Formats: sequence, structure tokens, C-alpha cells
Amino acid sequence: MPKRVVELSARAVSALKGDGRHAVGGVPCLYLTVEGNARSWILRITVDGKRRELGLGSFPEVSLNDARDKAWELRRARNAILASQGAGHVPGGLVSPTQVVLPAAAAVLLPKPKSSAERFKDCALTYIEAQAPGWKSHKHAAQWRSTLETYAYPEIGQMDVASIETCHVVNVLKPIWHTKTETATRVRGRIEAVLDWCRHKGYRQGENPARWDGNLEHELPSPTKLKKRKQGHHPALPYTRMGAFMADLGTREGVSARALQWGILNASRFQEIAGARRKEVDLQLKRWTVPKERMKREIEHVVPLSDDAIALFNSLPPGSPDDLLFPAPEGGQLSDSALGAMIDGIHEADLARGGEGYTDPKQGRIATQHGFRSTFRDWAAEIEFFERDIVEHAIAHKLKDKAEAAYQRGELLMKRAFIMQRWAQFCRTREFNAPDLTAQMSRAA
Repeated sequence: MPKRVVELSARAVSALKGDGRHAVGGVPCLYLTVEGNARSWILRITVDGKRRELGLGSFPEVSLNDARDKAWELRRARNAILASQGAGHVPGGLVSPTQVVLPAAAAVLLPKPKSSAERFKDCALTYIEAQAPGWKSHKHAAQWRSTLETYAYPEIGQMDVASIETCHVVNVLKPIWHTKTETATRVRGRIEAVLDWCRHKGYRQGENPARWDGNLEHELPSPTKLKKRKQGHHPALPYTRMGAFMADLGTREGVSARALQWGILNASRFQEIAGARRKEVDLQLKRWTVPKERMKREIEHVVPLSDDAIALFNSLPPGSPDDLLFPAPEGGQLSDSALGAMIDGIHEADLARGGEGYTDPKQGRIATQHGFRSTFRDWAAEIEFFERDIVEHAIAHKLKDKAEAAYQRGELLMKRAFIMQRWAQFCRTREFNAPDLTAQMSRAA
């Protein structure tokens, strides 16, 4: 027979401290387990000759009285099954878990037994391994592992997934919700995906505690509002300084300098540049085709190449079709920090010779590689007066107007080729001279 313990009150249970299992009395083998800030109910029982620990929910979401009611219900269900099969009873109408074996047929009446495979960290790793082949890059899988390791596992990594409640997810997210909003929203979505998978596998039941709508939205402020309040755009260089910067960049040696030039001339994102391979460039058609796997919208993007971009390509060391255009010196792809360091060095050199440097005047921060896409966008709109949809195609943006996007399905390559040629010419002009905007506006009209 299990040892009888003092029946604790709800107040005494709330005051329990110290990691481990605490018997609360009232029902044989009912315990409150404490792991850091996480508290959950456990009922120990024998199933098929093996001692199991059945999760009854977390505390205080499941109160002491509710936990005792659940425990008695499970034990009565077990007794009923044993009685139907002719098993004997012990005094008090209960079957001692140390004296009998619960038939396998009774498993349908009980929660799924706890095992190491049902702890959140184990489930998350299994889920990532199963889904990673369908994700667009190894980097995406690495980000999943890294963010869950950093933010989720310390709080819920060792918890039985059946015991994870909204309060536990809030404990994961709250410390970073205001300071790292974008990361926090991704962590929330990743926890939700893992717990959805756990429910599909039968490891847990009920609503997903990481769900936003109707759940966490009542616990945390809207991430959209938070991001709008503190949103900062990538620092961008004014187009009036573009020619001077490109002239300084042209004096620099190395792969990072050429990669940065290529990105600026083609108004490209970093991942498009870093993964560029020789076979993607068609010199006869003067085009660079970026596969969908490296595009933000996962749609293949064709970039018309200017004469300057083609000259840059021809200046690169020869190689096989699968070779990277801009391999890192130590092998593999370049890092975005390499391009950032190149920009910082050019900025510092300009300051050292008495120049004004290369900063975003609105933010007072050094321009970034991604910010040059904004420079291109501003130049195209304010100096050349190109049509908005042509420019949006050039930088691989999705058209905001859904009706317009439905009709505008072409790639506008002829017009975009003209834009990229004009942009390259502008980047070669060291001293900016304001054009006759009146004449250009009349031509655009």
C-alpha cells in the first residue's frame, strides 16, 4: 500500500517550494511536481506492470480540488475495468497500484503515459528534423534550433508537452516581447507549430497554449503595434552621395567589395548576392536569374544586367558553372557582416580625409547593404520618375494592390533593363548635379 501522507490544503500547496515531487494527500500517489517556475500535477499508477506518471495539468490552472477529482476519476475507471475482468479490490474500493496490473484495454481511459520523447525539447527536435527538408535553406532550420534553445528550452524544454499551459508560454515570451519583438513572434509561432504536432501525435489534448488569436492576444500587446512604434528602416545612403560611394568602393580590393558592387548595381538582397553562382548569369541575354529558393517571396526573379554589371562579372576569376560568384576567403558563402565591414571601412576612410562619411541623414547611422535598395528606390522615384510597378518589379517587391498584381503578371524586362542601365550610369557619376526635373516630369507625363 502507498504510504499515507498528510492531506495538504490549497494554501499549503501554493506555498510548496523546491524542485521535485511533493505528495499532497487526499488521493494516493497524487503529487505536485515543481521544476523552476513550472508546476504540474502527476498521478502515479501501474500500467502493464510498469509504474507510469499521468499528467493532470498545470498548477494553478488546475486547482488542488480539480486535481484530486481527476485523480479519483482515473482510479475509479481503473477499478471498474478490473472489476469487469474479475480482479479483486482492496479495502475502500481502491486498487493499489503496487498490487495489480492495469490491463492494456484500460489505456483508452487514461492520458498517454509520460516518456522522455514527450518532453518539449525532444518533440521540437523531432519536428524540426521532419520538417527541415521542406524549408528553403539550412539556415532556416538552424534559426529554429537556435531560438528555441535560447528562449524556449530553459523554461519548457524539460516539461511534458501535455502539461504546457498558456502561463508557461507567456513566461517564455514576456522577457523578449518588447525588446526583441520580431524574434519573440517567431518563437511563439515555432512553439505553436511544435505543440500542434504534439496534438496530432496524441501527446497532448485541448487548445494550443501558444495560439495568438483568442489566447495570447489577451496576455501580450499586439506585436504589430509594437513594431510600428519602434520600427527603424535599414539606414540608406542618399542618392546624392551614391556616385562618391561607388568611386570609393571601386578602389577596394577583394571579394566583399565586388559582391557589394554587384548588389548595388542590381538592387539585390544579401541572400541573393551571397548564393549567386556562375550558371545563373546568361551573358547572351544579359540576365541574372535568381532561383526561388533564395528569394524572399520564393518566386524566381530575373534581373536585367547593365553593361557595368556584365563588366564586373567578366572581371571575376573564371570557374565552373556551379561555383559561387563571391565565395568567402575561407570557403563557402560570404557573411553579411563582411559587406557591413566593407561599408564601415569606406565610411571611416572618408571621415579620415575630411569627408562627411556615408550615413543615413535621418537616422544618423552608417548605410547598410540592404539600405542601398532604398537608395535605388528613392532615385527611381525622385530623379527618373519611373512607373512605380516597374520599380517594384526591379527590387522584387510584391505589388500592394491585389487587383493590379492580378493583371500585371509580366516581368517588364525591357523597361527594367533600361532602368538598370540608367542606374549604373548614375552610380558612375561621382559628383551629383541636380537634373532638370521640369523637363523630366514632362517626359514622364
